[in-house]
Amino acid sequence: MLPQNEALDILVEFLRFHGYTKVKGIDLETIRQLAAIVLKENVFVYGNKIYKQVLGGAMGSSFTLTLANIFMWKWQKELVRRQDMTGEFYGQYIDDIFMTWNKSEKSLKDLLDDGNKWHPNIKLEYKIGKSLPFLDVLFTNNNGILTTSVYHKPAAEPYVVPFLSDHPRHVFVNVIQTSLARAARYSSTFESFNNERRYIQLTLLYNG
Repeated sequence: MLPQNEALDILVEFLRFHGYTKVKGIDLETIRQLAAIVLKENVFVYGNKIYKQVLGGAMGSSFTLTLANIFMWKWQKELVRRQDMTGEFYGQYIDDIFMTWNKSEKSLKDLLDDGNKWHPNIKLEYKIGKSLPFLDVLFTNNNGILTTSVYHKPAAEPYVVPFLSDHPRHVFVNVIQTSLARAARYSSTFESFNNERRYIQLTLLYNG
């Protein structure tokens, strides 16, 4: 959860870092005050009592998501700096992080354990391996060569809109086109593309 005042300070720091003194004519202090209203003026009712949110922001708010990304920008600076020094890859999407590493596993664990001490509200849960998913992409280290393919969560069911259902015809075309486009974009080898193509074909057959 975002500490509200700290998050607002980081928001202003982020804007200054990128050269802003005003945004669309609004000065940074006013932006901070407006952001504070969005972040802090959230109340809810539970058990016939009214509560005010004092940590984090409203769920589903687009501003809360943006602020969380900016907060992570501040937190991950040191991690990105260390990755840049060694020419490694670092990627982050909201609260998911993917990074490559070519030193020992112990030194990686030491770095991540150290990162868990940088902020009391941010705790990393990490997985280390030669083949790991990031969102819906599976990254694999094949003897130093990074390959990618489509990742399907183990709990995912092979269901799509049945062909006999009463949907507009373009829906079925979109399902096939989107699945094949994703396979083409995510597959770094022809073999992985073919595997995903067969998976799509079997899924479509399974759904009639």
